[in-house]
Amino acid sequence: MNRLNGMTAVITGGATGIGLAAAKRFIEEGAFVFIFGRRQEALDAAVNELGPNARAVKGSVSEPLDLDRLYAAVKAERGTLDIVFANAGTGSQLALGNITARHIDEIFDTNVKGAIFTVQSALPLMGKGGSIILTGSSAGTTGAPAFSAYSASKAAVRNLARSFAEDLKGTGIRINVLSPGPTATELAKAALGEDGIKAFGSMTPLQRMADPDELGAAATFLASSDSSFMTASELAVDGGLAQI
Repeated sequence: MNRLNGMTAVITGGATGIGLAAAKRFIEEGAFVFIFGRRQEALDAAVNELGPNARAVKGSVSEPLDLDRLYAAVKAERGTLDIVFANAGTGSQLALGNITARHIDEIFDTNVKGAIFTVQSALPLMGKGGSIILTGSSAGTTGAPAFSAYSASKAAVRNLARSFAEDLKGTGIRINVLSPGPTATELAKAALGEDGIKAFGSMTPLQRMADPDELGAAATFLASSDSSFMTASELAVDGGLAQI
């Protein structure tokens, strides 16, 4: 079953982790994928892994001119765009009392400003049947010590989908949020170690962290016509962490 046959997708933050897992699934389902990220080495490795139906463009989602180059490349090679997965994100810990303007700017520039311009710049290439996916987080619903700026940015992403869905009325373009919980990406494994992976996993009712492929499968559902009556929704793939 090729649910995305002939479609063109853009995935920001697509060189590693959830983005790369989604790129693999999109291609398996018949899509042509452009991945976008800051690190050329990681982009090159991802394209080598993904094969001939993938392209890479280097840049930052917080720089509109970089996004213009991305979408110019999409238009030149594919003409139109069907799927946007605004997955690029960043986060770090600072507790109340130590929060700095730079900390806030770094997080909101990528997670909020980046999401806004990733979507806005894509719209001229999209039409009826298009699907936009924003990466949220269980942190956008729950509180966490020293994660206030990150959590607030993901709560903002959740509301972007609600507001953008109103703006997109009549276009036939859907927008939804995919909200992961703890996910065992390569970066998370390296940062947390085996004990950390177990500790974070124990926080969920399923007693484990997600595999990135599980998020890739959920992104494919939101990208495809299987979710054709969903817009402004949040799909939580968090092992129940933020649900109880």
